[in-house]
Amino acid sequence: MRGCASTRSEKVAPDDMSSRMSIPEIAKRLAVGRIAVYTMLEQGIIPAIRLGRRWIVTRHAFENWERTCGMPTGLQGKTEHKVT
Repeated sequence: MRGCASTRSEKVAPDDMSSRMSIPEIAKRLAVGRIAVYTMLEQGIIPAIRLGRRWIVTRHAFENWERTCGMPTGLQGKTEHKVT
């Protein structure tokens, strides 16, 4: 049995929790309140996955979003469609 317990713990990534961000951590980085973060999550502004009542925000996805959010990329202009 001892071998099983150590094998099981070795399979869990050591930085599993550090790859996720908490709501208070996101709020602090964005300088907004928790309710604002939940609103942004509900609206799909912040990249996340909802599991039941819990939001899962990966650090990688959040940092990519944070790095590109609000930056002009040349693709943000309105696209006009002419109907003839």
